[in-house]
Amino acid sequence: MSQTILELQGIEKSFQETRVLNNISLSVNQGEFITLLGSSGCGKTTTLRIIAGLEKPDQGQVLLEGQDVTGWEPNQRDVNTVFQNYALFPHMSVEGNIGYSLRLKRVSKPKIRQAVEDALDLVQLEGFEKRMPNELSGGQRQRVAIARAIVNQPKILLLDEPLGALDLQLRRQMQLELKRLQKQLGITFVYITHDQEEALNMSDRIVVMRDGRFEQIGFAEEIYNHPRTSYVARFVGNANVVTGWVEEKDENGSVKFSHPDGVFWAAIPEKPEDRNAVRPGDPAAVAVRSEHLELMSAEAAGSEGLKACVKEKSFTAGMLRITLSLSDGAELIASRHGINSSLEPGDRVSVAWGPENAVMVDLQSGNELESSMEGE
Repeated sequence: MSQTILELQGIEKSFQETRVLNNISLSVNQGEFITLLGSSGCGKTTTLRIIAGLEKPDQGQVLLEGQDVTGWEPNQRDVNTVFQNYALFPHMSVEGNIGYSLRLKRVSKPKIRQAVEDALDLVQLEGFEKRMPNELSGGQRQRVAIARAIVNQPKILLLDEPLGALDLQLRRQMQLELKRLQKQLGITFVYITHDQEEALNMSDRIVVMRDGRFEQIGFAEEIYNHPRTSYVARFVGNANVVTGWVEEKDENGSVKFSHPDGVFWAAIPEKPEDRNAVRPGDPAAVAVRSEHLELMSAEAAGSEGLKACVKEKSFTAGMLRITLSLSDGAELIASRHGINSSLEPGDRVSVAWGPENAVMVDLQSGNELESSMEGE
């Protein structure tokens, strides 16, 4: 059984009249790589600063290994932070930067030298001890910042978008390096980013944040394939979300929906409480990835699927994207590998998908769905 190393219990935080964090709670296991994922302003950096002790919550508790550290100063917590701007001392060599905190603790010079060598070996910068920060590339400076953070062997390492300043190719390389380093050290990583691909590639679990709340917490596969809300479905993987009304549940484990442009299907939810929330006549929303949409001529499809009109098509990063418009103004995106398609803007098509590729979302938001659909 995994041991809980960090707990947030009912954390709330406001700046003047603005509520930044709204009653968030989280348990993090020893050795876990957990990512706070969300758009700018969602509260993820404030959450990290509260864990580090750089901010105090208005309400709630922060527990490290079961001990309440809410009122402790940053230097009293066994936690280190890596920032996006690296925050290296420009007048100190690599060796000086990494060993700085050990010198403050009056560790002996031989032990500092050995600790610096070990840290540089971990981040694959052996022989860089005498270099100055201005002699390093962005990726190398980032590695030095990580080495400085891990040299004290903290129980938790907090990383505030540390790859944000790197170019795309180096960022992807460093994603792999960070994950390797985390597994090798066994240190708990709490990582924040707005990059969905980064979160999916690196994390054991992902916490999707929105407006100071935790929208969904789960493993990467769960967040991507089984989003709980339309926000998570759209934010992680750019899923299409279609609203309609429940018609029936069939014996094969599928739910049939009606829509002004036709009918569509989704898999019945696995959780009993969600399954019981699906009732004929209720409004409902379904999320389906763009790669799972199947297009056929409206004439060939007959009564199956949703009737739509091709709005535009484009080619990006090896994928053909076809934008479709429904009668209520909602848009769907269909994608596939390749560049050729006989479809042109203005063509009428039928859109369908396998029920196994569609997930019901917002099951606890029926009233909101009903209100949003009244104008359709």
